Amino acid sequence: MPDAHRSRNWGGVLLVAGLVVVAIGGALALHFGQRRHDVLPFDIDAEYPPDKALVGGEVLSSTLAVLMDHELHGGTGWRPNDFFLWGPWLGPDNNASRQLGIIQALRESVRVFKDHLTKISSNEYDPNLKEADLLFRNDETKFWWPSAEGRFTAGVQALRRYRDGLESTPPTSKPLQRRNVELIRLFQSWSDLLGDAHAELFKDTESDGSLVRMWNTDDYFYHAQGMAYVIYHLMEAIKREYAVDLINRPSIASLFDDVIHALGKAAVMKPFIVLDGGSEGLTANHRRNLDVYIVEARQKIYSIREELEK
Repeated sequence: MPDAHRSRNWGGVLLVAGLVVVAIGGALALHFGQRRHDVLPFDIDAEYPPDKALVGGEVLSSTLAVLMDHELHGGTGWRPNDFFLWGPWLGPDNNASRQLGIIQALRESVRVFKDHLTKISSNEYDPNLKEADLLFRNDETKFWWPSAEGRFTAGVQALRRYRDGLESTPPTSKPLQRRNVELIRLFQSWSDLLGDAHAELFKDTESDGSLVRMWNTDDYFYHAQGMAYVIYHLMEAIKREYAVDLINRPSIASLFDDVIHALGKAAVMKPFIVLDGGSEGLTANHRRNLDVYIVEARQKIYSIREELEK
């Protein structure tokens, strides 16, 4: 009997140890898998080298399409509409929160692309951009009838049809207008998004006055990061689209580089555990660390708007 009892004790210890190893291994796999996923497999300079003439709009539309396609088909796919144990409210939810930020920033950018960058006054909307805008506004948490993945995939296809229309002879898609007044609207939208991200990262209390709970800290961190990630890549696309205009405006070109640098840092921050330490504590406060880059980018975007308004 003592031997049997001892065997049961060892069996329990081994079971617990095995579960701990599996949990740690799973956490490490998610962490390093997310780090790889955060690197977008798209090189603007390779796809659209500086000596390649542009109609206007192909870099921006291509980048938007790749951003969404990567979330749909890279890594674990689209997460916010997954089964609740794997979705944005419980369990390994970091990428789900990040994707909620990505779709928010992508929607706003496509809207401005459709409403302002390719349209003046009473001109009609580009049909493919109009369709993409509508498709990306599908409920991001909807599992089916229609699914978020299905609608967003169709939105990617609409963006690629728009790009193909620019590359046809003659172009069948509406190109960028390349006027300051329209570009200012895009920077205004991005400034608003980054302002929302800053509010999530800086706040200590919720809207009801309660303290921010530790299980909400990483949600705010990754949601804000998702918005920064989109704006970072689209900022690079806009820099390429307006390269000819920036040649004679070195001060604005320098501000572009500052924004890209700050958001590039924010886009790939990946602490193993998101901590929310106090200002005088021994532990990090990762929300505030991310906020440093968000605020820097937002301030420089505001400066770009001021320069464009001159």
